[in-house]
Amino acid sequence: MSTLLPQLVGGAQGDAWGDLLGVVLCCALVVWVALVVDRCWGEPRARLHPVVWMGRYLGWAGALVQRHAVQQPGQVDWPAFWRAAGAWCLGAAWVCAAAWGLQSAVFLLPWWGAVVWLGVLLKPLLAWALLRSEVEAVEAALGQSLDAGRERLRWLVSRDVAPLGDTQVRESAIETLAENLNDSVVAPLFWFALFGLPGAALYRFANTADAMWGYPGLYQGRNWAWAGKWAARADDVLSWVPARITAVLLLLAAGVRGLAQAGRLPVQARQTPSPNSGWPMAAMALALDVRLSKPGVYALHPQGRAPQSEDTARAVRLAGSALLAWALLVPLLSAFGALSMGGGLWP
Repeated sequence: MSTLLPQLVGGAQGDAWGDLLGVVLCCALVVWVALVVDRCWGEPRARLHPVVWMGRYLGWAGALVQRHAVQQPGQVDWPAFWRAAGAWCLGAAWVCAAAWGLQSAVFLLPWWGAVVWLGVLLKPLLAWALLRSEVEAVEAALGQSLDAGRERLRWLVSRDVAPLGDTQVRESAIETLAENLNDSVVAPLFWFALFGLPGAALYRFANTADAMWGYPGLYQGRNWAWAGKWAARADDVLSWVPARITAVLLLLAAGVRGLAQAGRLPVQARQTPSPNSGWPMAAMALALDVRLSKPGVYALHPQGRAPQSEDTARAVRLAGSALLAWALLVPLLSAFGALSMGGGLWP
């Protein structure tokens, strides 16, 4: 990115403060271009979507890994673990190399062209508009009938929706909004700020791999207990900091009530089996003063009231406010990356 700095800030090449300001301005412009593209045009077609390509690779590699995996639950299967780890690393290397090449090519353009094209390339690695519309669609379907709400929720979650009542359908939608605010927006931008397009691409690859492989046991007739362990742990590591940032952003977006509940957040967040997803979900529950639960697994803010239809709308507004705050903070994070890592992986 150093080739853009003189054009962005008007300083001499090599001026430390000018370079740092250039990093901040460039990151800010790119992030806002990506968010504008997301709002105006949404997701690219499947044949052009890099996350779809990642999923196709993971589907193919996962089938190869499972070909010789031990399918009996409870048995140790180190060969499957190492085959999956190797396939994950190979896919991650390809993704990072492709993102690095595209980013390097983009920075050969004039600064305004580089900003626009980098924002366009960043957009498919985050998905706020789609997430918001899908959660709102669940609430709209639930307003028609419970069966319609369940069917629409099926698009968002992998759990069995048949036994869920209207309150549980709504809880699941709000939980999905909170969890995916991190996975689909906050975390990709976090890694983009530190390492540019390769950082965001690597995170989305890791998160997609976790979604497809990271099951603790049998899923759709295949045993992922060992074959999916590497993918699950990699996603846990990459999501650790962003998940907690997402929780703080949600509490800040809730204002006085959110700040008053901040002390309860760590205890509530640890109620879920995941080391990360509980943080944004617990923050959302506390901010809305509602109970969010998965029957037989966890209950977040159990003394809260059952969520109503207006709470879904409130949750969407809170998530939108958190995203706005994060979009303003991400450029400052890029400055931290430039200071601590010599610009990270930015060219």
